[in-house]
Amino acid sequence: MPSPSSRTALLAGATGLIGSHILQALLADPGVAKVHVLARRPLTASDPKLQVDVVDFKRLPALQAIDETYLALGTTIRVAGSQEAFRAVDLDANLAVAKAAAAAGCQRVGLVSAVGASARSSVFYNRVKGELEDALKAMNLAALVIAQPSLLMGDRKALNQPSRFGEEFATPLMKLLSPILPRSFRPVEGRSVAQSLVRTLPTAQGLVVLSSDELSRLGADQGPRT
Repeated sequence: MPSPSSRTALLAGATGLIGSHILQALLADPGVAKVHVLARRPLTASDPKLQVDVVDFKRLPALQAIDETYLALGTTIRVAGSQEAFRAVDLDANLAVAKAAAAAGCQRVGLVSAVGASARSSVFYNRVKGELEDALKAMNLAALVIAQPSLLMGDRKALNQPSRFGEEFATPLMKLLSPILPRSFRPVEGRSVAQSLVRTLPTAQGLVVLSSDELSRLGADQGPRT
């Protein structure tokens, strides 16, 4: 394990709802010395810890030494334009980052997945998420933490992201029904998902899967775990 104040973290997907909160949590964590972000476009954020590289995820460069990697790349079929384009982001790009990080010595990966993820699912979205989970499991990492949130709550407009009709339609209903829903299907704040991953990954061992209720609980209070 690296010393308490010398960890280097790699993040892909820093402009998304969860990824932006992961970035904030890593920059605020005194145990992280450097945050290396891979992005498709420049970021507006700046910090002495932060290094941003604009990359083509189909042709990633060799990476420097990394202690932990966070995979938060994601899109929707509506934004991507097709199932193939969706798969290229949610599966291919995330997996490419994980493999590049492993080649740089990283054995600790945190993934933003989804409830119901399964490579055998009849739902395309869940099937792609499940295929990525299986591919990462096959890498035999020292630690793989998979967040499986249900409906995500958060302000996408503040991030200049298009609203997601499903989330807008379902959020009020899910909040109302939350007390009677199975715990793993309860809505969760994007910030809680991010905080849970940042707190869990540095000391995790083997495979850890976090459901929505666990993500809400682990991400409830302020600040990273130190």
